[in-house]
Amino acid sequence: MVRLYDYLPSQNAWKIRVLLRLLGIPYETREVSIFEGAGRTDAFLKLNPSGAVPALELEDGRALSESNAILQFLADGTDFLPSDRFGRAKVAQWLSFEQYYIEPVIGSLRFWTLTGRLRRNAAMVPDKQESAAKALRALDRSLTDATFLVGDCLSIADISIYAYTHLAGDVGIDLATYPALAAWLSRVAAGIGPNHPMHPYTIDPHAIVRD
Repeated sequence: MVRLYDYLPSQNAWKIRVLLRLLGIPYETREVSIFEGAGRTDAFLKLNPSGAVPALELEDGRALSESNAILQFLADGTDFLPSDRFGRAKVAQWLSFEQYYIEPVIGSLRFWTLTGRLRRNAAMVPDKQESAAKALRALDRSLTDATFLVGDCLSIADISIYAYTHLAGDVGIDLATYPALAAWLSRVAAGIGPNHPMHPYTIDPHAIVRD
């Protein structure tokens, strides 16, 4: 059985839980804190020297890190990753987009907002907000005449970008102002189903700070 090293409030880890469940792959969970000195063991750091989550340990002991790499590995040979060369390249394009323009922007703003770190990062907030709006406009344009990001079926590109994008309201972004994007979010939510809970940062005593 594969083993998922997980941090429950992380949407990067949430992506992996979603796909594992959609594919019906049984897995074990090991919870790991994202904070230094708060539970990352030497054994985990041997699997993933960066100490980041998620990480996936295979039955033979090999390990993968970086959420989008794990998604590609798990989706290989399934309907969640196109079999044709161009389709796979389009998925890779959107996974790169997610890691450049969504996770470090909306993900960071959300983390700062929900854990009390917004004021200490105030100098970076305007640029992050501008970048978030630019990324959401790009998604809205791309989805104007498209059902999903790649072809007509839900793929790991959709799951990856949905993870943080659908929570943009947590940082004061009105997703209703992006109608094509909002419609896509509803389609992705229906495609993945309701049984994929998210967890607040408040479950981690190390997460919340008081400025």
